[in-house]
Formats: sequence, C-alpha cells, structure tokens
Amino acid sequence: MSKNIYQTTAQVTIFSVIEKSVSFLYRIVLSHIIGAEGVGIYQIALSVFSVFLTAASSGVPVTVSRLITKQNAIGNSSAKHAVVTAGIVSTFIFTIPACIIIFAGRNLFGFLFSDERCLDVFLIILPGLILTSVYAVMRGTFWGEKQFMPYSLIELAEDSFMVILGCVLIANAESAYDGAMRAGIAVFVSYIFSFIVSLCWYFHKGGRLVNPKKQLKPLLASSLPITAMRTSTSLLNSLVAVMMPMLLVNMCGMTNSDAVSLYGVAAGMSIPILFIPSSLIGSIAVVLAPELSENFYRNKTEKLKTDVENSLKAAIFIAFLLIPLLFSLGETMGNVLFSDGLCGEIVKNCCIILLPMCISMITNTVLNSMNRERQTLIYYFAGAGAMMACIAILTPVAGIYSYVIGLGISFLVTAILNLRLLNKLCKGVKILPFILKGTAVCAVCSLFGMLAVNLLEMFLPQVAQLIAGGVVVAAFTLALMYAAKMYSLAPVKNFIAARRKKGKSKQDA
Repeated sequence: MSKNIYQTTAQVTIFSVIEKSVSFLYRIVLSHIIGAEGVGIYQIALSVFSVFLTAASSGVPVTVSRLITKQNAIGNSSAKHAVVTAGIVSTFIFTIPACIIIFAGRNLFGFLFSDERCLDVFLIILPGLILTSVYAVMRGTFWGEKQFMPYSLIELAEDSFMVILGCVLIANAESAYDGAMRAGIAVFVSYIFSFIVSLCWYFHKGGRLVNPKKQLKPLLASSLPITAMRTSTSLLNSLVAVMMPMLLVNMCGMTNSDAVSLYGVAAGMSIPILFIPSSLIGSIAVVLAPELSENFYRNKTEKLKTDVENSLKAAIFIAFLLIPLLFSLGETMGNVLFSDGLCGEIVKNCCIILLPMCISMITNTVLNSMNRERQTLIYYFAGAGAMMACIAILTPVAGIYSYVIGLGISFLVTAILNLRLLNKLCKGVKILPFILKGTAVCAVCSLFGMLAVNLLEMFLPQVAQLIAGGVVVAAFTLALMYAAKMYSLAPVKNFIAARRKKGKSKQDA
C-alpha cells in the first residue's frame, strides 16, 4: 500500500477509535443509569430499527463509492452527480413508504418485539430512517471522492452530539423504560444533525442533484446484494433479540425481565467489547475500498494483489493484538466498565472469535470492491444458518453463551468461504504462514497476560489493574510481534522522515 494510504488509514482509524470510545463510554453510562433492563429495551428497539435502516441504505454507500471511483477511473466526472442523486432516490423509494405504513398501523407491529415497551422507543427513532439514509449516500460520496477528513469529522460529531444529548436526557430518567425512551430521542436528533451537515458539505464542494435515470439501474444492481446481506444481518440480530429472551424463558426457566436483562448484558455490554476490531477494520475498509476498485477497473493486477495481501495481514494483526488483551483483562473490564461479572466472563471466554471476525469483515470489503457482491451474499447466508443452528441447539446447555458461540461460527464459515473465492480471483496471496505465526505469538502473549494480571491483582485496585495490565500486555504483544516480523516500522519512519524533509524545505524557502 502507498504511503498516502497508510497516512489516510491512520487518520480515519484515529477518528474512528475516538468515536467508538465515546460510544462505548456512553454504553457504560447507560448501563449505570438505566440498568441492564433499560439497555435491553433500548438495544432491542435499535436492533429492529437497524433492519429498516439496513434495508433502505446499507448497500448504497459502498456502491456509490465504487461507482464514483469507476467514473473517476474512466474520466466521466459528469456522471458522478447522477450517481449521488440515484442513491438518494433509491433510499426514498423504501424509507418514505415504510415510515408512513408503520406510523399508520403502529398497533399492528407489536409482534416485532419481545417486550411491548420497545415499540415506543422504536417509533421515536423511526423518522430518522429517511434522514440517515440520505446521510448514508453522502458517506459513499465522501469515500468515492477520497474526502476522508470530512467523513471522519461528521461521524465523530454525530456520535458526540448523541452522547452529550443522551447523557443530559437520561440523567433524570425515572425508570428503565423512561431512560430507554430518552436515549431514543438522542439517537433521532443526532440523525438530524448528520443529515444537515453532510448535505451542506456536499453542496459547498460543488455537488448537485441531476437526472439519475442512467445511473439508477447499475446502482440498484450492485447495491441490492449488499443490502440483502446487511438487511439479513439486521433481521438476524432482531430475530435473536426476540428469540434469545424467549428461549431463555422457555428452555432455562427464567422470568421475562431476567431474560431481557441477560440479553442486555450480552448484546449491549459484551458484544460491543468483542466488536472493538470492527472500528479498526472499518477504517481500513473505508480507505481501501476505493483504492481496490480503482486498481480492479484499471486492471492493475500486481498492485491489487499487494493491497489485498496487506489488508488481510492488517486485519489478522489487529485480531492477534487484541485477543491477549481481552483474554487477560476481560473479567476486569466487565467489572470496571459495567459492574457486571458475566459481561467480563463472556469477553474472556469468547475473545477467540476476533480472528474469524476480522478476516470475514475485511474479505467482504475486498470481494465487494471486486464486484463479487452476489457471492458474499450467498456465503453470508451459509454463516447465518450455522449461527441459528448453534443458538437452537446450544441454548439449553450454554444459555446466553449460545449467542456468542453462534456469532463465532458464523464468522468462521464466511471467512473460510471468502478466502477460498479470493484465492481464485487473486492468485498468489499468502496469509497462512502469517496466521500460523500469529497464533503462536497470541498463545504466548495470552499466557503472559494472564500471569501478569494475576500478579497485578495482588497489589493494585481493579481500575489500576486495567490500565497497567493493558499497557504491559499490549507492549509485550507488540514487542513479540515485532520480533516475529509480523509488522515493520518502516512506514512510520518514512512518514516521520517525509515530515521532517517537508518542514526543512519550508524553512529553506
């Protein structure tokens, strides 16, 4: 990958880490103020909303980005505005009728929720479906034009706005239900914010809306498979949000309130910790997708192969860096962040899913950039089927763990199938030696981390354990990875040297 890609990826990653950290801290605040039950109500409402949002626009940003990149590659800049307009029209086709139908027949949609209180939270967020779908098109525009700084700033500002408003609103919540309602209001207002700011930026940079007729068909043809896959993901999450508490009640003898709370711990606390790599992988994907598409359309085979191999190694590196941290500090995280021992136990016991998760996420991006949306959709369904089978079979034995185990199996299936297809399309990509080397390093670092944390427990309180343990385990893991030649400091050294040279040139001038 070029120096510019490294720099841009670092920029997007930094903003993404800050954004996810803000959101993560917000979840901690939610869990302490409205409790596991309130988080469960809020999480279930968001899961159902995400189904509609995904159906409306999930495939649009990637497709808009790829089509804009294609137009730039072939030198047809005038068609870019038609692509953007087509994206907006395609989202309106679904979002406006959906909102009208749901509001008109709101009493008929209670069956979507295992708890009727979730419907009220869902209806508060629902009008934001139209607004945030348009913002999704704007995101694709930013990616395609490689305007990553505005994209990063707007994403961070939207999340920060939601968190600040949410904290103000839930501070005086009278119950778990009231807190979930107020948190829903904060989500809706944040959608208004990102809608207005992104449109203002688009028009400020010379964007305009034109006749989308010529671009509507190719956009829909490319975006529908991605939308179908991501809509299925949201449907699956919503199905799990309804089914998991029901299974816990019927198979494990829990009350409905206890089952919803347990789901809130897993989906609202443990899963966000386990999904920490998604923000890092997302940063790589955002920068990499336009580059891969450009190389693909210009038939730059060798450069395409190099970028694919480097992106896969970056995703695997992230997984092996974080697994020892979560394995050794997972229980402490659960206690410190959420005051919940089960949350930390789930994180520690299931952190191994990070490896197939990271590979699955990055290979999806790579294959979609190479116009293989239909194949990734089929592979997704294979993984989803495996997940549902795990939940149905393991819940009586493993309880809430069946959900996390199912996620891991789903990622494993899609990762294997994606790598198999990628090997056919991009011959010569070698990652197996890197995985084997990383596995050995990860095992040693996890053992070291466990011993180090056990030692720190004798002298430090839990907050200090988390900070000191995190620094020690991360430093040891990075050092061992460097010794095993899993990464190089050359890009950093080159970047610093280039900055110094640039600064010296300015001084001489």
